[in-house]
Amino acid sequence: MKPGQITYRYPTKDDLKAVWEYINALSKEQTFILFQGEKITLEVEEKWLEGELKKIKEGKSVQIFAFVGDKLIGVSGITMKDKAERHVGTFGITIAKEFRNKGIGTTLMETVLIEAKKNLKDLKIIILGVFGNNPIAKNLYEKFGFVEFGNLPESILHKGKFIDHIYMYKKV
Repeated sequence: MKPGQITYRYPTKDDLKAVWEYINALSKEQTFILFQGEKITLEVEEKWLEGELKKIKEGKSVQIFAFVGDKLIGVSGITMKDKAERHVGTFGITIAKEFRNKGIGTTLMETVLIEAKKNLKDLKIIILGVFGNNPIAKNLYEKFGFVEFGNLPESILHKGKFIDHIYMYKKV
């Protein structure tokens, strides 16, 4: 995959159908996300997208979508917490199955971190959670300077097995 074939950009209202199809494909796959086979309705996804667009406008979130043509292949973002934790952002990333292990996650993560430094003025700490049985993701996070700070044993039910939830952070 040539880098020029992928467009990295902020979401718009027009992305609703693409993001809805994308999250349902990930849920059906039962990949390393908290959705594990549930069907997400268009209305639920519309509320999520509207909420994210509002947070982006308010400087409380950075969300970057990766597209090949009009196909959504990756989503990543950092959403700020509030009150006494308003300096902490929660990171997330997903890549469509057929586009994994091609460097897209690395580029998407780099893009989100750059955008976060520019647009999330209170950001001091980024946190994330990773499934214990997902060493590829954990290695990527470590490559970007994330450090493990906790592990909640057997707290995720993934494909019929209880998996540890590993927590990581990075100061910015």
